[in-house]
Amino acid sequence: MTPAQCQSHLADHFATWVLDLNLSVTSVDESHILIRMPVSARLERVGGMVSGQALAALADTSMIMALAGMVGEFVPTATTDLHTQFLRPGTGPAIMARAEVIRLGRSLAFTRAELSAEETGKPVALASATLALP
Repeated sequence: MTPAQCQSHLADHFATWVLDLNLSVTSVDESHILIRMPVSARLERVGGMVSGQALAALADTSMIMALAGMVGEFVPTATTDLHTQFLRPGTGPAIMARAEVIRLGRSLAFTRAELSAEETGKPVALASATLALP
């Protein structure tokens, strides 16, 4: 699967408000996906940092798309568990999410993501999710 194919799947399968995050897939292969979320005033909370809700949405979306990269096509899933640890304020021009599938079973996929500030590379949040497969 190519970044352009993943970008198309984002447009075809995700809610409009997720698309409003202006996510762009920068790389994808069977082992991971890298997604960029530009920081804008709409995503900032008091203090000029990216809101936790936007970070959690980026993490969840990136983990679902990591599954698509692994299997080579979009898989409609349901997030049954999402755990996010916020490590430091998300600031700078963009937040990068690197996500991967840890284990793929018949009915569940276990995933994780690391979100980092594009400018500094410092980790902003860590997330893990369990995805229910159709």
